Amino acid sequence: MSSWQFWGLIMLAPYVLIFLFFVLYPVGYGLWTARHPQSYVHLWEDPIFARSVVNTLVFLIVGVNLKMFVALLLSGFFAVARPWIRWLSLLFILPWAVPSIPTILSFRFMLNPEWGVINQLIFRLTADDGPNWLNDPTLALSLAIVVHIWKSLPFWTLILLAGRLAISGDLYEAASVDGASSLQKFQHITWPSMQTLYLTCTILSMIWTLGDFNSVYLLTGGGPADLTHVLATLGIRYLRLDQVDLSMAAIVCALPLILPLVYVMMKRFSK
Repeated sequence: MSSWQFWGLIMLAPYVLIFLFFVLYPVGYGLWTARHPQSYVHLWEDPIFARSVVNTLVFLIVGVNLKMFVALLLSGFFAVARPWIRWLSLLFILPWAVPSIPTILSFRFMLNPEWGVINQLIFRLTADDGPNWLNDPTLALSLAIVVHIWKSLPFWTLILLAGRLAISGDLYEAASVDGASSLQKFQHITWPSMQTLYLTCTILSMIWTLGDFNSVYLLTGGGPADLTHVLATLGIRYLRLDQVDLSMAAIVCALPLILPLVYVMMKRFSK
């Protein structure tokens, strides 16, 4: 072994150790803990698990698609070259830049039925006490989706904005000379140029959303009556019940959703 090969192995060793201790070992331990078939039988018999799977699918289908569609629209808005757009973009990016715990907990405090600012405002305007926002499962899950969109929307808007700015302005000038409308420019120039980026971002957003723990847990805590849990938060419920095997099994059950998305993502990247 030459000296440069020796020093190459020395430099590579810390990364290998980090991968073994912080990636391979936790994943392997989790799979080993969830190896018993009986754990999945108990999981299937728990009605909260079935509700969590449905909530996860709703979160993915509604939350991700709505978020990416709004991000696509806002990317066109922020692409306008005006001075005040720059200052507005600084305010727009704050929800993504600020840590999740204080921002999402502030939403929870605002939605408090007794002293929250929203119900206080409703009472002053209508003399009505206002709804108990987080006591209805459907409403609570919808608000968790809204918080998720609000928190991650600036990031995807910036990515799509970068895609828009990469399109040559000569194409739009030529289309304007030909008398194309704004809708026609989007249909024949913007969307064909951004379609691959948009689909790639959507798939990547789905993968990240499957692991989004904060939006649901910090806002609703899985309540009321554990009816707003998603797969990312269901494991905490079982840990609190001292059912470690069910907690790991719930995480493993998310793999059939994650692995196809990862496969499609890597296949697109390979092209």
